[in-house]
Amino acid sequence: METKITNGIRISVRAFYQPKYSVPLLMKYVFSYKVFIENQSPVPVQLLNRHWLIFDSTGDRQEVSGEGVIGQQPILPPGSRYQYTSWSQIHSEIGSMQGYYEMRDLQQQKNFSVQIPAFNLIPAFKMN
Repeated sequence: METKITNGIRISVRAFYQPKYSVPLLMKYVFSYKVFIENQSPVPVQLLNRHWLIFDSTGDRQEVSGEGVIGQQPILPPGSRYQYTSWSQIHSEIGSMQGYYEMRDLQQQKNFSVQIPAFNLIPAFKMN
């Protein structure tokens, strides 16, 4: 699991290869990833937007941005945690993802960025 703390917000991510949804003959490799968000700051925050950079070993680069995560813009009081699972598809067996969330400090009404740590997209059978 990869972890990074930015401005008191701890982000941890773990990726999983999904062979059931992947079609290697068509260069479609699907990975799910679970994100854990913990507010270690003294103020309530809200996750507003996400921005992902997705890379694979063919040199392909995808950029994904949008409101919230999985259709939600969660509010995290101090000390609280939020987790969600999502997925991504790449064109090779090996890739990586990284990005950031745009969060809002609900006390000062100011937006700030929280880095999502880079993590690898690699099936277990490639790890030997």
